[in-house]
Amino acid sequence: MAKAWIAVASAEHVRIGRQAGFMQVCHGKASPLRRITPGDRVIYYSPTVVFGGKDRLQAFTAIGMARDGAPYQMEMESGFRPWRRDVDWQPAQETPIRSLLGRLAFTRVGPNWGYQLRFGLFGIGDEDADMIAEAMSHADPNSMLRDVAA
Repeated sequence: MAKAWIAVASAEHVRIGRQAGFMQVCHGKASPLRRITPGDRVIYYSPTVVFGGKDRLQAFTAIGMARDGAPYQMEMESGFRPWRRDVDWQPAQETPIRSLLGRLAFTRVGPNWGYQLRFGLFGIGDEDADMIAEAMSHADPNSMLRDVAA
């Protein structure tokens, strides 16, 4: 049975993965990726634009479906060997979470709803995944500029 997941990474890193057709979480660890199975929905949430940056974005930045195959390791120039999983990314607009706060089950826990984001990957219900997907399909591209300025 397919599940839905929220993965957390900077928008900059998510955009690289979208372009190349993969996902990576928790600084390249394999174990979180092994929880995802082919057909699972993956939704990225980006607290910032740049990794380690102080720039707040707080938006959903990608949505897709995990492809067949297991996580695999990739050699990078710096000798870093992160684990990745292939994903078929869907066309979607980056969407601020602000308009969905209190409507998504995982944000109804109160003012500390963001605590679970620190884990880098967590499961969500289909209702939340559907609501996020709907918002990302109808988002106003200019809303990101207005939300960041607020």
